[in-house]
Amino acid sequence: MEVKELGHIVLYVRDLERSVRFYRDVLGWRQILPAADGTGGDVLPAPVAAFAAPSGRTHHELLLIEVGPDAADLPRGRRVGLYHFGLKVGDSDDELREAVRTLREAGVPILGASDHTVTHSVYIADPDGNEIELYIDVPGVNWRENPTLIASPIKPLRL
Repeated sequence: MEVKELGHIVLYVRDLERSVRFYRDVLGWRQILPAADGTGGDVLPAPVAAFAAPSGRTHHELLLIEVGPDAADLPRGRRVGLYHFGLKVGDSDDELREAVRTLREAGVPILGASDHTVTHSVYIADPDGNEIELYIDVPGVNWRENPTLIASPIKPLRL
């Protein structure tokens, strides 16, 4: 077997509408379920919403499943499980700066910013505390020829 690409991410969320607003209105994902006419929301035994990136790369890249307000919090600190997921937001620091402006206008706190040599990244959390890395691939860095660059020392990012 050979994995061809990462297909999609599924997240449990407390409040579907709150999370839909974040992923659709702040991050700019294209909502595909439920459709504008309300159809398609009964795919699972819980309320769901599905999104595709504006690029149209695949049928869906993010699925949210509502689990309600009583769901347990994500444990803090060192734990087993998802640390964060990364979303490419462009190909230049200008595009990353624009993403930061959008986040600030929406009141989304920036948790950190890092220069990883191959990427410039900012870190945020969604309304349920799932950490998200928003990044750009640094122009001129040839990570395809030298994949070990992903292990470069992490430096502070100054945009």
